[in-house]
Amino acid sequence: MSSIQQELVNIVGEDYASDRREELFTYSKDLGTSQPLWPEYVVAPKTTDELQAVVRLANETKTPIVPLGGGLTLAGLALPQKGGIIIDLKRMDKILEVNEQGRYIVVEAGISHGKITSYLKKNHPNLMHSEPGAPPAATVGGNLAIHGQGDLAHPYGFNTDMVNGLEVVLPTGDIARFGSCAVGSGWYTMHPLPDIGLFLGWNGATGIITKVSLKLYPCKKFRENNMFVVENEEFVPDVLFEISHLGMAEDLIATSSEIPPMMNRLHYISIINTGDSEEELEFKRHMTFDVQLAKYIRSGVGGIVSLYDERTRPQVSKSADWKKGGGFEYVGAIVPVSFYPECYRRGSEISGRHFIPYTVLGRVIGSCHSMMFSWSYAFNRADDATVKHARDALHETDELVMEINGTIWKPAIFGQKLMLERMDPGALRLMKEVKKILDPNGIMNPGNWEVD
Repeated sequence: MSSIQQELVNIVGEDYASDRREELFTYSKDLGTSQPLWPEYVVAPKTTDELQAVVRLANETKTPIVPLGGGLTLAGLALPQKGGIIIDLKRMDKILEVNEQGRYIVVEAGISHGKITSYLKKNHPNLMHSEPGAPPAATVGGNLAIHGQGDLAHPYGFNTDMVNGLEVVLPTGDIARFGSCAVGSGWYTMHPLPDIGLFLGWNGATGIITKVSLKLYPCKKFRENNMFVVENEEFVPDVLFEISHLGMAEDLIATSSEIPPMMNRLHYISIINTGDSEEELEFKRHMTFDVQLAKYIRSGVGGIVSLYDERTRPQVSKSADWKKGGGFEYVGAIVPVSFYPECYRRGSEISGRHFIPYTVLGRVIGSCHSMMFSWSYAFNRADDATVKHARDALHETDELVMEINGTIWKPAIFGQKLMLERMDPGALRLMKEVKKILDPNGIMNPGNWEVD
């Protein structure tokens, strides 16, 4: 047993630290197209104290560390680019506080979104948080590390906009808190303290989030999915603008896909309306279709496809594995809503060149302030040719995002390099200085957001 492995065992116990190859294999790959990258150790701390001890050990030995949440980013962001220690945070999953009147919840960052949803449904049915549209195993910390978005993006914004406070273990092993919790005033706001935006969106390259306060929102008793369809993609931005103007929808998504055939070359706009009574839902339907979208219906531009109860909240990650080979990966982009038509056309062309049925989706963020647009590429894990086609399509799409002046969302290493090449020189210098100050030994998820 190596000295590092023995020290990890001393910290967390023999059951939660390993250097055995059969267990490291699980952590050497994710669900996307990235080539396997092997860690030398994996450790699963249960407490902040244990996590601090692991980080201090890594800092002293200059061993790279990679924090891991649910492992669902698909883009290789939690693969060990330079070996070292994978820190699996899923045992740090406590719910610490729920303030019903203040509408916030304080949790450990390794908790899954599914666990939060289940807990709130059982104990606080009038409250909900923003789910990322990923499988329920996706973790809070992992979602924040990539500037995640979720099903309350319209009208509330990114999930990182819903943070009231953070506790972070720094690369030195020290703890820092941000928000009202930093001055001992509780976990209810990030304002009006000085902004220290050093951890959200950094993929764990500056520190490891351990505790989070998230805003909660009213959870209505009834939910329904109202589907509106248009044939011409040029009308999608206008329709989304009209619906968002009402300010009534809980979620707003436009999608088109080659499979199933009924969706091919059509654009389905999912309008999630909620209410505490049938009368409230009926009013929202009336305002949406009889008032706001009436001109599109009368002119034949679009029409209502269906109105049905939506018992579960939408998981957009379910929409793309048409190869039935167990794999898909996507490029996400944050773009203006007006970019939807070009994104759809160019994306379907890339899919066609690589023999992949196209699947595109745009989720409105804010009141049409922007859109998370994604291009999904399915592949068969047992067929190297389809994996290569998907990987090439992903790289083409990263380049497309830069060409149309979008911003790549949760970019893999290839996409990060494209963005860094275009980054403002002043921002690059500041990123480099921040990394140097916080992580002088370069141990935190090295390879991610590396500035030469």
